[in-house]
Amino acid sequence: MAQERFEDLVEKLEGIVTQLENGELSLEDSLKAFKDGVDLVKRGSTRLNEMEKKVEILLKDVDADDAVSSFRLEEERSEGETGE
Repeated sequence: MAQERFEDLVEKLEGIVTQLENGELSLEDSLKAFKDGVDLVKRGSTRLNEMEKKVEILLKDVDADDAVSSFRLEEERSEGETGE
């Protein structure tokens, strides 16, 4: 099974929130929708954690000194533009 896109999970969760906010669901249907929402949150959290790990791996491949130097240079440019 292909991994779900984070954006799709968020879209589904937004749909559930809208249904619950409308207040038109029965108690049983509201409970099921809430349960489905909790499941979506868990799956979304898992996807975010996976992406965070990938970013950490990518950052380890970058030379830390070069990254810091580039950041400082960009920071100095920004300060020069704003006059700070």
